[in-house]
Order: sequence, then structure tokens, then C-alpha cells
Amino acid sequence: MAAAEPKTPAGTAAARRLARSCWSAFWDYETPKVIVVKNRRLGIVYRTVQLLILLYFVWYVFIVQKSYQDRETGPESSVITKVKGITSSENKVWDVEEYVKPPEGGSVFSIITRIEVTPFQTLGTCAESMRVRNATCDSDEDCVAGQLDMLGNGLRTGRCVPYYHGSSKTCEVSAWCPVEDGASVSQFLGKMAPNFTILIKNSIHYPKFQFSKGNIENRKDGYLKHCTFHEVSDLYCPIFKLGYIVEQAGENFTQLAHAGGVIGVIINWDCDLDLSASKCNPKYSFRRLDPKHVPASSGYNFRFAKYYKVNGSTTRTLIKAYGIRIDVIVHGQVNQPTLPTGREVQPDSHHH
Repeated sequence: MAAAEPKTPAGTAAARRLARSCWSAFWDYETPKVIVVKNRRLGIVYRTVQLLILLYFVWYVFIVQKSYQDRETGPESSVITKVKGITSSENKVWDVEEYVKPPEGGSVFSIITRIEVTPFQTLGTCAESMRVRNATCDSDEDCVAGQLDMLGNGLRTGRCVPYYHGSSKTCEVSAWCPVEDGASVSQFLGKMAPNFTILIKNSIHYPKFQFSKGNIENRKDGYLKHCTFHEVSDLYCPIFKLGYIVEQAGENFTQLAHAGGVIGVIINWDCDLDLSASKCNPKYSFRRLDPKHVPASSGYNFRFAKYYKVNGSTTRTLIKAYGIRIDVIVHGQVNQPTLPTGREVQPDSHHH
């Protein structure tokens, strides 16, 4: 009887099959099987999709987006402003030193167009404003001595006194008296304000590409003394009439001057350094920034006081000013081809 042949372990058999598969994959040569579908409609769809993909990369990615370029956004910017002009109100002439706040000439400033003046205020006691919550009263019992309303004008004395006009009464306060709405007088300064001129001097710098430029024409013939801004003929004369700015923002000047508002002057520097530096020009746009359709938050006003001495005691004139606030906003981006060596391309040396 013949001896039984030993069985090959299962693990060894599996290893041999894996080895044969590996050698087969190494030596064998495979080609994909191609099926030609003769369908004109399907062929048109297929070629159309290919064409759209090609157009996307050639037209949008390279031509529109210029993805082959290096890019820098948000330039370093400097803004200097200067307002000129005079106007008048009842029995008074106003110059720049009085109607422009603050006077430093920065990127945000206000031009006062209407004021409510409360003259000859002194420290003492007087009736509280009726605009203050719970200020009206019938007797002293309605007024708590020492009570302070943060939206009021002073500290309550505990007495109920007659109001400035009419038969009403309000709680007496220790404050600058008389309070604002008890004796204020309104004056309009905006009659000649549309002709005020505003010089907006702006210079930008893109540090990544060492590219700088300004928005003023480099001339020595007194050009800025007689020019005003025009988008085509005087682009590098950044002198704007206040009326022009308000008009370009789509606002009515008289209404804006009475209630106040905020106008944005947006300067956009989008530059392509594939072109010369002379092609890099500022673009100006104007729009109202405060929400005029929301009555609770529309308009613009602020208060300030002028102090002086009368017979040794301090007196002040309180002014509630309504005006047109100008916010100069600068933004933009610069594009430049990326060089294989990584060297930066220097901008055109010509500057306006």
C-alpha cells in the first residue's frame, strides 16, 4: 500500500497564487477597450462639454481672473483733505475754521450745515427737558431728590417747577441751564455749502511690489488752483464740490443738510502691472452710508460747547450740529506676472 502524499498547507498555496498574480501583472500588457458610439447628438454634446471646459480655462481663468499673476490686495494708504469756502446764517458769516470738524484734514470729517444753539448756559438749577423719560410732574412728590437719569441733563433736586413755555411742569435738575430744548435757536448754514470745495489728496503703496502712486497731477503751473474734478479731462485734479459729491450719491442736498448724513467717497486702485504705471488710475464712486430709510438711525449730528467767562463765572454756548460727514475709503488690488526666478518686477517709474 503506497504511502499518502503530504498535503500542501493552505497558507503556502495562497502565497503561490499571489506570487503568480504579481508576476502576471508585471509581464502582461493590457490595453483599454475602445467602443465607438455612432450617435451624432451624443457626439455634439461631448464636444460641446470639451469646448466649454477649454473656454473656462482660457477665457475666465487666464484672461478674466489672470490667475497666472501674483496679486496683492489692500494698499497702504494716506489721505489728506482740505475744505475751502464761506457761507452765512442769520447775521453771521461762517468760514472753514468754524464749520469743519475736526480741522486736522483726515479721511473722516464733518461739514456743519445746520446748528441748534443754546446760548448763555450756566451751572445752576432749572426745569428738566420734557423729552426725558418721567420728567413731567404735577407736584414735588413726583420728583425724587438725587435721582439721576443717564439720558437726562442733570441731578434732580426733588422740586416740580414750571416748564420754559406752556402750562406743563417738569422736575427741577442741577445742570447747565437752561437745558437745550428750553432755549435753543436753529440756524441754517447750507445756503452756499454746495459750492464748498474739498481737496482729497491720496497716495497708495503696495509693499509686495514696491509700487506707489498718488492721485494728483505732477505739475508746477498752478493747475490745482483753478481745476475741479472731471472723470475724463481732470481725473488727477481731486478737488470736488460738496454739491457734486451729494448729487453723485443720489441725495437731495437741502434735505441732507437739514437732517445730516454720511457720504462715502470710495477711491478704488485696481492696477494691472502687465501694463505701464500710467494705466493705473484711481476710480471714484460716491454713496450714502447711513441708513436713511430707517428713521431711528438716519441722519447725523453731534454736540460741542464754547466756553467763556462772564463776570467771573463760567458760561457756555451749547451747539447741536447737523452736518454732512465725509468718509474717504480707499481700497484696491494690484496684479503682476509671477516670474520663474521669483524676482519682483519694478513698476513704471512714471508717476502722476
